[in-house]
Amino acid sequence: MRSLSFITADVFTDRIFGGNPLAVFPDGRGLDDSTMQRIARELNLSETVFVLPPETAQETRRLRIFTPAMELPFAGHPTVGTAIILAETGELDGDGPWDIVFGEKVGPIPVRITAAPNAAPDAATTNAPMTATLSSARLPTAIDGVRDPAILAALLGLPVTALAQADLPPAAYSAGVPFTIIPLASRAALSAIAFDVGVWRDHLADSLAPHIYAIALEDSAHGRHVSARMFAPAMGIAEDPATGAAATALAGYLFDQQRPAADRTVWEISQGGDMGRPSTILLTADRAANGLSAVHVGGRAVIVSRGSFNLPS
Repeated sequence: MRSLSFITADVFTDRIFGGNPLAVFPDGRGLDDSTMQRIARELNLSETVFVLPPETAQETRRLRIFTPAMELPFAGHPTVGTAIILAETGELDGDGPWDIVFGEKVGPIPVRITAAPNAAPDAATTNAPMTATLSSARLPTAIDGVRDPAILAALLGLPVTALAQADLPPAAYSAGVPFTIIPLASRAALSAIAFDVGVWRDHLADSLAPHIYAIALEDSAHGRHVSARMFAPAMGIAEDPATGAAATALAGYLFDQQRPAADRTVWEISQGGDMGRPSTILLTADRAANGLSAVHVGGRAVIVSRGSFNLPS
């Protein structure tokens, strides 16, 4: 029997029982794809990460990221959480801050890890809490998707009047993982969602953007605070409390809709509150002369537990 060590963390939060839980296996060598998927299904968290040695001189580590139902080419909370776990557990050289690169299927993902300013030590580690910020390997782009307001309202169990519609029309974007973005007219509408898997199966399961990101902004033209909920039946995730890949896709949507003039725009995304797991994601879009030039996703994480997973020989 082989025993595999793993660490869990709550990501995009500064306290235990918040954010999005993550399991990380710091040494995933020797596991085939099927075994990784079966472990992720057994743990049944939004994502499970297997850390592997780098495959190129540019990479610090290679990551394989699995939901209970599928492997992902890129995901934000596993990237941020794994970076902080490796730093917290002494797996990275030096005392920080660290600039590392994770090899993911979407491409190389640069990550900067720093101690959170003015933060008290983390009770789980006695270290100052850390912040990790990734830079997306791909810029988010608009893709074809389902935009019919009647279908999208039925999907969310809401009246059509609950959609923002003209102010912020629904659209689909991807930076490696495709999302249908559905802006709603109010935060109350976001809380009232009753997701209909049957409508999803009939109209979105086979679409180019099957994963759903519902959002609400108080100011559609200039708002910098976003409330969000994410639903991904295709990933085996009924609802996700914090979704970095969705935030990355959202940067493209908000950049196109709001047309910010500043060289750098920061949005704060609140997600997970309706699940009792409040999360905070910092989303940054850099602007150059020809438009969107870079997207960054950052947040905190806290280590929660350590354990072992026993695999039969």
